[in-house]
Amino acid sequence: MDTQINQEKIIDGKKISGKIKDDVKASTDLLKSERGITPGLAFIIVGEDPASKVYVRNKGKACDELGFFSVTEHLPEDVSEKKLLDLIGEFNDDIDIHGILVQLRLPPHINQQKVIEKIDYKKMLTDFIRSMQDIL
Repeated sequence: MDTQINQEKIIDGKKISGKIKDDVKASTDLLKSERGITPGLAFIIVGEDPASKVYVRNKGKACDELGFFSVTEHLPEDVSEKKLLDLIGEFNDDIDIHGILVQLRLPPHINQQKVIEKIDYKKMLTDFIRSMQDIL
């Protein structure tokens, strides 16, 4: 009879998270001191969904902790699609903004696909970490 002992490894999520944050903060400090670049993120939220507001607020706090610059634009539920697209265009053109997050779900009168396609592919937050690694 095989009596193999199965050892489980317990992962300390807070410890791992802290290590990742420390590494990102150190990389951010290095980027600032050696290149004069402060990572900048723009968050756009449309409407008053409480969960979305908390999520975006927490992202802004995380930016502060990591030494990033961030800006959050709160737009009313009835904002026009054109105004939202124009704002994304402004962030696309802003050299101090390296990543853009538009909090989804959007109101039904706004074409979500158009909004996603308007974000410069180099500033999509899903690609943000890769682009920061390229700079380092």
